[in-house]
Amino acid sequence: MNRGRRRAVISLTPLIDVVFILLIFFMLASSFLDWRSIDLAPPASAGAGESMTGAMLLEVRPNDLRLSGHVVTVAEAEEKILDQMRKTPDQRVLIRTADGVMLQRTVDVLDRLASAGVTNLAFVRTGSRREGR
Repeated sequence: MNRGRRRAVISLTPLIDVVFILLIFFMLASSFLDWRSIDLAPPASAGAGESMTGAMLLEVRPNDLRLSGHVVTVAEAEEKILDQMRKTPDQRVLIRTADGVMLQRTVDVLDRLASAGVTNLAFVRTGSRREGR
């Protein structure tokens, strides 16, 4: 007769219950999406007949920004665009990104301009990108 110790039975059910409750808690407490967005609705009539005279060109480059050919910071670009918008409320701002610019950099510039109240924004495609497609 083997009258040794009796082996303890370990149940995993309470452990699984605790892990499941923690999973539910963190799923409900976490937010996986950033609900801020920038509205980029296409214009109603995107034809060649629209005049580009008077529009300000903002070039987003990997290391700097250029507003109408002059190197500026984001704050300076925002200030100059807002000054022009005070004179001309429907001032159009064209945004052109250079090759190799990170998308987040462009979104940061757009977010800054949108939060300042610039609403008449449009993207301009560069010639090299158009030829490739």
